[in-house]
Amino acid sequence: MTARIRIVQLSAETLAALADGDAASARATSPVPLNDYLTGPGCVAVWTRRARQVVETPEDLAWVTGVVWDEDAQMSVGRAGYHGAPDLEGMVEVGYGIDPEFQRRGYARAALVALIERARAEPTVRTLRATISPDNEPSLGLIRQFDFVENGEQWDEEDGLEIIYEIPV
Repeated sequence: MTARIRIVQLSAETLAALADGDAASARATSPVPLNDYLTGPGCVAVWTRRARQVVETPEDLAWVTGVVWDEDAQMSVGRAGYHGAPDLEGMVEVGYGIDPEFQRRGYARAALVALIERARAEPTVRTLRATISPDNEPSLGLIRQFDFVENGEQWDEEDGLEIIYEIPV
């Protein structure tokens, strides 16, 4: 099954409320209803990073993490987006997380497909990157369903060792 989703971008105001753990304000300013996973402690680090980022680099707002919205069920099921706008070489990096309640239902795959399609539609994007921990089997399995090529590894301060995968778009 392929889930029918779209990625809904959030305003700087909503990102800031999520970063502050202010679920009521985040819900009041979000264009779609936010579930407890998105407003909970497991997502605060992502929202904090993105809220700070869009203040420092406003052009990233249209690119960073948004809500994975199930079009059929009319509900939020996770988060997905890019780490920022394309860099000088035309590279964007994807990031996604699906609410554990909704995992194994095709949402991560649908989000990745949406991110690939958007990257391909953007004339400034030449490379799409995904970085994955070598022990994250679900994400490794997902990325292997596409034409991503392993292109080294890196150390991430938050996530530790990550394998770099890239695909030309």
